[in-house]
Amino acid sequence: MKNAANNLVINPAKKVNPKVQVIIKYPNWYEHFQGLGFNLEAGPVQFDGVYTGTETRDRSGNQHLQQYLGYAIFRYFENLKPGKNFGGWVDTGGGNPLDRYAEQLWITMFAKAPEITLFDIRQINSNYNPNYQTSWKGTGTSFDFDEMKKPRKQADGSEFIPRKFSGVAGYSLSVVDKVLGGLGNPVGVKCYKPFHSTGEDFLQTYFGMIGIPVDIVPQFPENEPVVVLTETASFDKDIVAKIKKQLQSGKSVVVTSGFYKAMQGRGIENIAELKVTDRKASVREFAAGWGPTTKIEKEIIIPQVTYLTNDSWELISARDDTNGWPVLHAADFSKGKFYVLTIPDNFIDLYILPENVLNRIRETVAGNLPVTLEGPGEVSLFAYDNKSFVVESFLDKEVTVKVLLGLDVKQVKNLETGETKPTVARPAMSFRNRKFGKDAAVLEITIKPHSFQAFSF
Repeated sequence: MKNAANNLVINPAKKVNPKVQVIIKYPNWYEHFQGLGFNLEAGPVQFDGVYTGTETRDRSGNQHLQQYLGYAIFRYFENLKPGKNFGGWVDTGGGNPLDRYAEQLWITMFAKAPEITLFDIRQINSNYNPNYQTSWKGTGTSFDFDEMKKPRKQADGSEFIPRKFSGVAGYSLSVVDKVLGGLGNPVGVKCYKPFHSTGEDFLQTYFGMIGIPVDIVPQFPENEPVVVLTETASFDKDIVAKIKKQLQSGKSVVVTSGFYKAMQGRGIENIAELKVTDRKASVREFAAGWGPTTKIEKEIIIPQVTYLTNDSWELISARDDTNGWPVLHAADFSKGKFYVLTIPDNFIDLYILPENVLNRIRETVAGNLPVTLEGPGEVSLFAYDNKSFVVESFLDKEVTVKVLLGLDVKQVKNLETGETKPTVARPAMSFRNRKFGKDAAVLEITIKPHSFQAFSF
């Protein structure tokens, strides 16, 4: 693909017009590019800019892409060629229900794409199916079907009734446009993905779906308080040395069970002596700190992780009768903290973990961000550098979540309505003069199905 790009596209185009800008549009399956000719190391350098396929359609379809991918992939490609990721690209493939199509447009805009391409004119000019409605229609959701289809007054006094996907797109973008001006530059926990790497496919986007703002980067970030490593990071032959340097500087590293297993026998045991075995556990009961255990409705399958007692310790445990295995594990190394997060065999089972388990994971991974989330899975948090944030729910039911801010934050402003809402101070738990977690100002918000709210503080 590198040679084809130069010899068949870029050089011939610039020979005709040296001032022409040649932009490559990448599709949405970033994990698999290297197997089909796309080169994310060379391509963004070759071309004058990139464009990002942010469509995720129906996650039950053949690709099984999670909604958060539309945000994560745009930010990833922006990190590949800063300032030259010119826009997001969405088709109508996720048009049933229409709320799902709107979500894809919103996600692209929350990633701060400078423009959006609605693919293609044939699709956009086609009629939407009026039966593509939902059980939550009419409940005050962000996408209001009845409001969208209302007749519009034209300049000549005539009425226009939106019946095409172009009308759905126009309405959806007008909804998100009410808050975009108040959002700064996106921030998130750095997740390192080396060039030409695979493993734990698209796991970063599942993290985004449980309320962890993720920022995928192609180089190991050396100045971040927390770095997240999935199995893809095992493609870096120097990764153990980079982890040690991060820990020796007093920072934290969170690795997945898939990463640790890929690194077994390659020096990772010098940091913490664990073993991700081939044995499996079927679990539905969990312990996260003090208090009673919590249970979920169905059993999930996780790998059994073993470790040397007192070399490291469980922060979250999965139970099966009186036996158990770590879900979140911690080890001290030099001045830093090394964490291992056990990933279920079916990544989507992350969404059904108990709230207290998800909250502890979010606190560990994203606690250094200015805003963090508490609540169930399938609710995403988008954070920005100007003290603003968005909470978006992908659940089919109304949900109440808590947003944790600095203790000095006394109120927040809804960017759509302008209304202010007070926060409630919550001291961190303490035991024998030792604090667990941090003091926080808590904002409780209720979000309608497949809807978002945006705030500043």
